[in-house]
Amino acid sequence: MTRNSFTLSFSKLSAGAAIMALALSGCSAGSGGTNTQPASNASTSSTSSASAARLSVKDPWIKAVSSGMTAGFGIISNTTDQPLQIVAASSEVAAEIQLHETTAGSGGTMTMREVDGGFTIPAQGDVVLAPGANHLMFMGVKSALNAGDDVTITLTFADGSTFTYTAPVKDFAGANENYEH
Repeated sequence: MTRNSFTLSFSKLSAGAAIMALALSGCSAGSGGTNTQPASNASTSSTSSASAARLSVKDPWIKAVSSGMTAGFGIISNTTDQPLQIVAASSEVAAEIQLHETTAGSGGTMTMREVDGGFTIPAQGDVVLAPGANHLMFMGVKSALNAGDDVTITLTFADGSTFTYTAPVKDFAGANENYEH
């Protein structure tokens, strides 16, 4: 698999992270989130695996884009006593979704790259997907994703189980990320 990298200005990234932190702090814990605990919520589903059955996603969203690449964000919570490893993600709206991290490079730049081994969600913990940090990188977006659209995303875990949730598309200019090369 080819490793893709993208570079951002550190100052733009810091401003975007600050804006995102403020935006997330203003959201109530129950808004936009999904949970796989027994409920009649048509926007989520999972396999019968115990690992995927004990997850919730809080404040999921996708950055609006006309074509090319975009990113997905939210807080994925693990309520089990064991860490869970997300190894892949998929959606019908993109040719591929990569699990990305953002790391500091030389000269004040931040580089986005695919994460080796995926995201680990600690036992009783969260993995935060946010602009300028860990995120789902939608590559080869098949058609425009407009604010107000809903996108279905399936996460795959190391044990082969899956978890599916829906995230709304939002306009966001925060970190001024450019996902095109």
